[in-house]
Amino acid sequence: MAMLDSTIANLALEAIRSDLAAPLSSVQWVATGYLIALAVSLPLTGWLGRRLGDGRVWKASILAFVLASIICALAQSVTHLIVARCLQGLAAGLMVPAGQAVLASTAERRQLGRLMGIVGFAIALGPALGPAFGGVLIDTGSWRWLFLINGPVGAAALIGAARLVPPGNRSEKARIDARGLMLIGFGLPLLLYGAAEIGSSTIGMLSLAILVLGAGLTSAFVVHAIRTPDPLIDVALLARSGFAAPVVTAGLTGAAMYGGLLLLPIYLQRSLGQTSTEAGLMLMAMGLGSACMLPAAGALTDRHGPRAVSLTGCGLLVLATIPFLVSAAIALPAIILVLVARGAGLALAQMPAITAAYNQVDETRTADAATLINIAQRLGGALGAIATVAVIEQFGVSAPATAYRIAFGALVVMSFGALLAATRIKARGQAR
Repeated sequence: MAMLDSTIANLALEAIRSDLAAPLSSVQWVATGYLIALAVSLPLTGWLGRRLGDGRVWKASILAFVLASIICALAQSVTHLIVARCLQGLAAGLMVPAGQAVLASTAERRQLGRLMGIVGFAIALGPALGPAFGGVLIDTGSWRWLFLINGPVGAAALIGAARLVPPGNRSEKARIDARGLMLIGFGLPLLLYGAAEIGSSTIGMLSLAILVLGAGLTSAFVVHAIRTPDPLIDVALLARSGFAAPVVTAGLTGAAMYGGLLLLPIYLQRSLGQTSTEAGLMLMAMGLGSACMLPAAGALTDRHGPRAVSLTGCGLLVLATIPFLVSAAIALPAIILVLVARGAGLALAQMPAITAAYNQVDETRTADAATLINIAQRLGGALGAIATVAVIEQFGVSAPATAYRIAFGALVVMSFGALLAATRIKARGQAR
């Protein structure tokens, strides 16, 4: 549900904009606000897991996610919808790493790559099949059904979790780093909000001040986390080159992925005149490319090491984005092939990088590693979406063809940056 809702809402942006009579610069926060909120709640996962147990956190976050989805479906204004999406993102920010922690408690590290591939396949099915199903819902019903479908899915998950998911260990002695939580809890959203405002409009003193304040608070959190003996997140892990390189790779591929998932539906519907259903089927091709490649990527990572596989994926991601940059009109069969290749590239680039990062930490630092990896992916995704919308807002009306070329060019730059970062991934990561 978390991965599905991070992508399927992009398909509905045009329908939401029309139904709620709001500009794209406001409607894009339906997607970006979700990603930012998700990143804000991520730092709490480790402490809540220690305090309440990972299984309990996972179940509670699913319930909160379903309730927030219902509020999204009932929204009568874009502001109402954005607030509900932020609540949904806060729940997803706990649900994803808490679920990973439950899985990690039964995993053998020597098979971590294969496990990530299998789990990734299941996760990728949502974005793969969801857009096509979502397009049909939008064309035949309403965008509100995109959120209502989380009700029965979440109910089934809670029923299954009651019998199958252990509650996890809890510690009454676990203390929260309140100062760190305040710094990063305000710093990250202010930083991204300031960047989004500057990207979607002219640079003003208020948006610039918000950006600087957010950057200052986030920097203060990093300094505080380094100095405090029991930080909210162990950011010192990023000082390890073997850990930092795959995290940067995951962040940049996240930017290329979420930026593309926001840009492609707009491009397909506005430039090529496709319906929501047709655009959804195009995105399904990309999702199926990822879903089919992920199990093989896991096996290849265990066999050949993460660096070679991630480099191959990053290279494929660059090559599969260039066609949109050099040609304004691409034949439909070519678009399908390119999108399948792009999805496969994302799977080959991102999953081995995440596996490499986990292999660079011991079991006592797995929760911190999961938090940092997820923050990097979500922040990268939010920044990718912000950059895409900024280009479309600035050039989309006066020169749409130029706007799409610049936006896809930005995705190429993000993908090439991931390629450079992947060259620093250790060929055979060993836990430290």
